Amino acid sequence: MQVNSLSDQELINRYLGGDQGAFAVLLERHKSKIYTSIYLFVKDKALAEDIFQDVFIKIIDTLRKGRYNHEGKFLQWAMRISYNMCVDHFRRNKRRPKFSPTEDFDILDILAQPDPNKEQQIIKSQTHKKVRELVDQLPDEQREVVILRHYADLSFKEIAALTGVSINTALGRMRYALINIRKMLENKEYVLQ
Repeated sequence: MQVNSLSDQELINRYLGGDQGAFAVLLERHKSKIYTSIYLFVKDKALAEDIFQDVFIKIIDTLRKGRYNHEGKFLQWAMRISYNMCVDHFRRNKRRPKFSPTEDFDILDILAQPDPNKEQQIIKSQTHKKVRELVDQLPDEQREVVILRHYADLSFKEIAALTGVSINTALGRMRYALINIRKMLENKEYVLQ
């Protein structure tokens, strides 16, 4: 059986049995989503890389100590760890994250799409920039739900568990975020392609 086709739990079991390659497959499978969610919170490439490494050190430590009990839900568990580490970082530094792209990294640059022509690329780039500007203007709780739902691809149930609120609260925050984005679109007369 090919290692890449194993489930997360099977990879964890193999890793705990001494197969280091199984953990490498697990890491490769989920690193993009986990790193992206961290980066969207901290908006600093070096800091995101540091937190990402800390997340996987904590994951390895927890697995080796036999304290992992989230069978079948590795990604959600790893996302909760990364979220908590981001929150801890901001609590320690007493500041909130600012969601804006940098010269080095922009999440919208890594989204997989077929190669569009130049005009489509320009339109897409302008649209993404406008959407990012609108999302950046949302209140923190609404911005957080939008990022976790649309960029980290989490369900509302996962968002609720990750942020420590009810599903209805997470849904309400998304609803208000969409309402606020619509109002901003009307007020600024943005035209999204």
